[in-house]
Amino acid sequence: MSVDCFAKYHPLVNFLYFVLVIGFSMILNHPVAQGISFICACAYAVQIEGKKAVLFTLKWCLPIMLLTAFMNPAFSHEGVTILLYFPTGNPLTLESILYGLSSGVMLATVMLWFVNFNRVITSDKFIYLFGRIIPALSLVLSMTLRFIPKFKAQMNIVVDAQRSIGRDISEGSLWKRMKIAVTVLSIMVTWALENAIETADSMKSRGYGLKGRTAFSIYRFDDRDNYALLYLGFCGCYLVTGMIVSAFGFRYFPSIRYIGLNMVTISFQFVYLILCIMPTVLNAVEERKWKIIHSNM
Repeated sequence: MSVDCFAKYHPLVNFLYFVLVIGFSMILNHPVAQGISFICACAYAVQIEGKKAVLFTLKWCLPIMLLTAFMNPAFSHEGVTILLYFPTGNPLTLESILYGLSSGVMLATVMLWFVNFNRVITSDKFIYLFGRIIPALSLVLSMTLRFIPKFKAQMNIVVDAQRSIGRDISEGSLWKRMKIAVTVLSIMVTWALENAIETADSMKSRGYGLKGRTAFSIYRFDDRDNYALLYLGFCGCYLVTGMIVSAFGFRYFPSIRYIGLNMVTISFQFVYLILCIMPTVLNAVEERKWKIIHSNM
């Protein structure tokens, strides 16, 4: 796991980047664009999370892709390329299989990007961006983003504590394990409610959301962030133009149709690549610089 240089950019740059890549990942259904987004999301996740990202991909993303690819033909029978007929008489078409695989890749890609989003956009960044615009909603979303890891960590503490007094959730009869699980769940629900009340009271006592309230911030907008915003703005506008002129056009039903590769379509795919791979390249360059400095010491 390497140091995430991209996370050190201004929160506005981080947020705009993820809005673009997640938005385009959900909209673009061209196989080349989906492949670019999925590979770049995996590369960035591996770069900042290490083996955890690989395990997450193998455990969740790949099964989702395969499940969607197999489930879609069972309910959707559109398409002109019939491969065989089910016992019910409904056809199995090539188009429905490919569309299911495309939907699975899209879901897995968006999941990976949100994993990266949760890693980069911390709760303090979220409050910094939206605290003055939508203070109540930004606080709720910030608490939600940090709730799952805190809940998981607290549950491990509770489970260990219960195990130390002879209430191991993995041992004993089914009825005994269910009783222990209910006890743990009751403790966790109580902890979650108390934590939410304490956080709300703490923020209220500090005047959060009041008009004219000032807030300390460690984030400063510099030239590096300006260049990054120009870069993201160019990529976003260029790709929106590509969508308008159907450079990413790909149709699954009733038959597969797509725009052939030419200099124009290749240019849009290239811009999409340099957009998605931006943080990976920044981190790789930064790591290379550190290696050079370390070798010269």
